[in-house]
Amino acid sequence: MSSLSFPPTRAVGRGAAWYRGDCHVHSVHSDGELTPEELAGLARAAGLDFIATTEHNSGAVPGAWGHLAADDFLIVLGEEVTTKSGHWLALGISPGQVVDWNHQVRDGLIDQCLDLVHRVGGLCVAAHPHAPYPSGDFMFPFGGFDVVEVWNGLWTSDRPWNADNEAALAEWGRSLAADIETGSWRPAMGSSDTHLEGQIGIPHTVVFAEELSTEAILAAIRSGRSWIAESADVEVAFTANVEGYVAGVGERLTTHGGQVEVQAAVQGVPSAAVGFHTDRGKVHRVTLPGDGAGVVQWHTTAEKSTFVRIEVRHSNGHVAALTNPIILT
Repeated sequence: MSSLSFPPTRAVGRGAAWYRGDCHVHSVHSDGELTPEELAGLARAAGLDFIATTEHNSGAVPGAWGHLAADDFLIVLGEEVTTKSGHWLALGISPGQVVDWNHQVRDGLIDQCLDLVHRVGGLCVAAHPHAPYPSGDFMFPFGGFDVVEVWNGLWTSDRPWNADNEAALAEWGRSLAADIETGSWRPAMGSSDTHLEGQIGIPHTVVFAEELSTEAILAAIRSGRSWIAESADVEVAFTANVEGYVAGVGERLTTHGGQVEVQAAVQGVPSAAVGFHTDRGKVHRVTLPGDGAGVVQWHTTAEKSTFVRIEVRHSNGHVAALTNPIILT
């Protein structure tokens, strides 16, 4: 079998940097309408550094993707495990590996399937948990999953933000307070679920990884060192600072009861609003200038373990970007 049968697990990349990627993509090898060549070309044109192949209930076809990887473009092997009790993504599986889809809630098989993915260093993602079609509702407990896909792309309209995403985001936001109290939390990610032209990268996940490799990208997503953007036009930098100590998305900041300055720098979202969210819900909101570029700040204190995250919304209420939390202790 040629060395190009499957893509390499590491690209040259830019070293430790922010990388943009779409981890939910379908080609003609399942129910998509685009070839791997078309998807790779469109992904690069959309400003993406990596994609994951996630065909329904099948792994990547040997020879379909290997030749499309490049020094600056990583292709992660994955699968969308499509069950009657909901869909989930197995990211970072081995070449030729296929995760069995024939399991349902309460049959006791889901944990075995998740374990098979985790054994090879893979990531398990609860996909579009409130998708409005048969089997779209996610019925499995979130407990064994690493990440929740709170933002899924276009499915039946030309709007990149739909009601099912709003429900998934609200559910995830409510869970953060309880999860952080236990010392663990489940990050959010966003993916296009591309099937057609014009969908890839809307939205995508922006990840701070040590290198452009499958292992590093999945480790960064697992730890929450990421945020979600509706397109490559959107830029967000989000930090919390107390007495000179700074933390970014997915990191932990010890405050010692001091005042925390939270800062968000946003570009590419004209006339939008930035909302700061904590375990008390949305606690502060600032409107951006008409050109969509601005730096906004908010101050808080942390008397217990809590978090702060941001949502950037257009004037019509649709989300343009959202971050995983910074943990304050």
